[in-house]
Amino acid sequence: MNSTTQKRRADQYNDPNHNYLKYWDGRQYEHMSEAIAIKRLLKNKRFKHAVDVGGGYGRLSVLLEEYADQVTLAEPSQQQLDIAKDYLKDHPRIERRLLQADDLKFRDGSIDLVTMIRVMHHLPNPVPEFKEIHRVLAQNGYAIIEVANYAHMLNRLKHYSKGQKLPKEPIDIRSEANRRDEEIPFVNHNPRTVVNQLKANGLEVQAVLSVSNLRNPGLKKLVPRAMMLSVERLMQKPLSRFYFGPSVFFLVKKG
Repeated sequence: MNSTTQKRRADQYNDPNHNYLKYWDGRQYEHMSEAIAIKRLLKNKRFKHAVDVGGGYGRLSVLLEEYADQVTLAEPSQQQLDIAKDYLKDHPRIERRLLQADDLKFRDGSIDLVTMIRVMHHLPNPVPEFKEIHRVLAQNGYAIIEVANYAHMLNRLKHYSKGQKLPKEPIDIRSEANRRDEEIPFVNHNPRTVVNQLKANGLEVQAVLSVSNLRNPGLKKLVPRAMMLSVERLMQKPLSRFYFGPSVFFLVKKG
């Protein structure tokens, strides 16, 4: 991938007017839903070196410290790494490195856990990233890949009501005004397509969770967060069969 494309992919997160830390204000339900999913997928596992790919300012890198002896935040935006310097000031063991998801710079087979959360929506074609994850993972190493899910229940009902099949290819969900080549991509994926892409690149799905199943601004105003999270814990596994929620978490293993 050329340097112009790499730069464009991180530009939004280098914009001083776009503070990703502030983006998470009011999104505690979504954050905790993702933490619940990660803890469930990593339960009883221990790793030597975990890499949080595209982890922004380190929001979830802190969680990975519970499961790994060493954690690296691999992030393509210098601004996010600068924010992370302060955010992670009490976590000196978390290394911060300016890296692209398709060029991680680690030795072949040197990492035993990779997480890539909230990155796929910027990857219309994630195959180069999957190849790179496969390369850096040790044999029997794990990765958690989060997918922005186009096949969530509301979309599925909308398509079925019109007699339309769900598209297999990624769908650009940007507005027409923002759908320009110089703008960072923002796509949703069909999870079944992603499963096939992972498998074709040596990454076998071991577990699936449906995440942020109650993500709705109105619901968040009406229902206490603790109650929403209790329901979320109960729903993640059973609803995974239907790819119900707006976010799908895959635990994959390099065989």
